[in-house]
Amino acid sequence: MLHHNRREFLKRTAVVSFAAAGFTIAGTKASGRVLGANDRIRLAVAGINSRGQEHLAAYCNLKDKIEIAYLVDPDSRLFPMRSQFVQDQAGNRPKCVQDLRQVLDDKELDAVSIASPDHWHALLAIWACQAGKDVYVEKPCSHTVWEGRKLVEAARKYNRIVQHGTQSRSNPAFIREVAAVRSGKYGQLLIAYGYASKTRRSIGFKQPKEPPKELDFNTWLGPCPRQPYHENLVHYNWHWFWDFGSGEIGNQGVHQMDIARWAMPEGASPRSVVSLGGRFGYKDQGQTPNTQLTIIDFGEAKLVFEDRGLVNARTTKVTNEFHTTEGVIKEGKFFPKGTTKGESLPSIAAEEFQQRVTLSGRVEKPPSSAAFEDPQQLHFANFIDCVRSRKRDHLNAEILEGHLSALLCHLGNVSYRLGAEVPFSRENKAFGDDKAAYEAFDSMKQHLAGAAKLTLDSATYRLGRKLDFDAKTEKFSGDDEANKLLARPYREPFVVPEQV
Repeated sequence: MLHHNRREFLKRTAVVSFAAAGFTIAGTKASGRVLGANDRIRLAVAGINSRGQEHLAAYCNLKDKIEIAYLVDPDSRLFPMRSQFVQDQAGNRPKCVQDLRQVLDDKELDAVSIASPDHWHALLAIWACQAGKDVYVEKPCSHTVWEGRKLVEAARKYNRIVQHGTQSRSNPAFIREVAAVRSGKYGQLLIAYGYASKTRRSIGFKQPKEPPKELDFNTWLGPCPRQPYHENLVHYNWHWFWDFGSGEIGNQGVHQMDIARWAMPEGASPRSVVSLGGRFGYKDQGQTPNTQLTIIDFGEAKLVFEDRGLVNARTTKVTNEFHTTEGVIKEGKFFPKGTTKGESLPSIAAEEFQQRVTLSGRVEKPPSSAAFEDPQQLHFANFIDCVRSRKRDHLNAEILEGHLSALLCHLGNVSYRLGAEVPFSRENKAFGDDKAAYEAFDSMKQHLAGAAKLTLDSATYRLGRKLDFDAKTEKFSGDDEANKLLARPYREPFVVPEQV
């Protein structure tokens, strides 16, 4: 465990950060290293349990381009198996450490790939930018709106390549659908629907206990308040606690939020939000809703997002739909009004796809070929290509886009957390005259009556506060209580600074 504070750490990296600001186009100048044509990019993977394993597999597939130099995780129990995997797949054995700050001084390290719990995403990425490293940061890139903006500022100040882990932006199918929506050929977009319903069973209750000796729990907690260890935190169920995660809306839902926002008219931004739902069907230690409906007004169009955790394999639903003045775009087809037969959307030409997705800097085959069947692999490859080229505008999910999509998830959660329990039997007037929102709410009620066996006449749900949002200032209008939830307090020395 490191005992120096953040100020001492930043003093130590100040020279590195200053030097990194003047990067060289020919390669990544991270702490002074300039890549030659045949040099491999050296990176650290921070967070190596669940999603982190997928990072390792993707980078091992790019072993001719990169070297996984470090594995970083507060839980050293993961080190033997993960380092052996890298050695078996890529031929080298990475060094293993429990704290990212132990590796940021390495002048030969070019990039950091972050798959930690959500509460660490922004701070780890900011530290990496300050140390002159490029960053791949998992979704959502922030735990609050404020720290997401600070990450964008850090990426700009230190001239870093920062990719967000919303890999649907490298998916030819979604590229085609979004292009179709934005073309106007199929009418004006009215409603972008996002669905993120996965089976989420009860996590039960775990009592406080001493953390395993191999786990640096202080580092795992990082920016969050000091609190007892229990086994519903490490390694996955932290998603369902407000201190560490953002519920399903920020877990799976950020992908659907991102796709929906991507399809919005040019320049559209959120104007208001209202979110409702609850944790139904069981009582457990989790805090975030397992059922949530969020409506965000973008002016010309609306975004309607829902997630339902009380589903089975048959009723799981993770997708997007786009309702226009002329019909519906979904599943790669356009369904004109009044018909159930879909028309295939136009193919994306190889030249257009090349502008969106770069793999080794070239597109040699049309996007329908086997070379483009794994959007996740494309997304990591796109990041590595941009680290080498220094072309920030070639990133498929540049950090500003990631921040603006993660922001939508945070808006929904702020509304929800400021809500009050109300009976289902009471008339809901939260949506004004929005017919689509009421239809979605009625659908949610029908689902809960079946899946959770709720008697709706006597059951309650949390009805969130309707909040007006100013996208220019990234603050709510006239609601101090809501604005307090756009940021959070930090525990020293794990602090996102006002000036990055």
